[in-house]
Amino acid sequence: MTRTKVRAGAPPKERLTRERVVVAAMHVMDAEGLDAVSMRRVAREVGVEAMSLYHHVRDKDDLLDGICAQVMHEFRFPDEDRPWVEVARDGAREWRRVLKAHPNVMTLWADRQQPLDDVRALMPMEFALRVIHRTGVDDREAVRIFNVLGGYIMGVVIMETGGLFSAGTAGGADRFELHGAVGDDPASLAPADLLPADLLPCIAASMPHLAECDPDEQFEFGLDLLLAGIEARLSAGS
Repeated sequence: MTRTKVRAGAPPKERLTRERVVVAAMHVMDAEGLDAVSMRRVAREVGVEAMSLYHHVRDKDDLLDGICAQVMHEFRFPDEDRPWVEVARDGAREWRRVLKAHPNVMTLWADRQQPLDDVRALMPMEFALRVIHRTGVDDREAVRIFNVLGGYIMGVVIMETGGLFSAGTAGGADRFELHGAVGDDPASLAPADLLPADLLPCIAASMPHLAECDPDEQFEFGLDLLLAGIEARLSAGS
């Protein structure tokens, strides 16, 4: 009987699975952007031919669906044995953490035509609605609160990862720069526009504070406002 020789010290080849393929695609998305995610590029990432991927994902759409679910799998659930507002605060912080790690996934969600059907991926949403329901609101009001909190968190992450504004370095102190896309390196960006302070005095006066704003402090400030507003609405309703 002929035996296949294995080179001494060679590491065993990692078995290809759907999860490994999807995680590799997510890494490509994070490092190179959504446009870089292709069957060929992901196959190269895991060290196989592109056709091998079709044993684990149906097509590129299935691969992108897998990325959406995989990101949701990274949500770490806070301890719920506390007042609802504390749990909601920690849940919001965790959701921000996940989105900052994978900001391009928000574009994927926006382009989706079908809802997620991965039960595990839906657990963060179930958690959020469960926490909101602890306030005693009905289903309709719970959805409204869920949408407000979710929209706030995603908006903050878009602003953080996009580097929307920065103080100007050209044209003197009375100028400022408007920068662009998520994932761009600020050092490599030319100003999208330089706007005169005499025409936009309020923006010009705000720029030092925008440039020096601590993202964590700003996030907590907004979260405080939202949660206080929700509690005030609940108190008024009762």
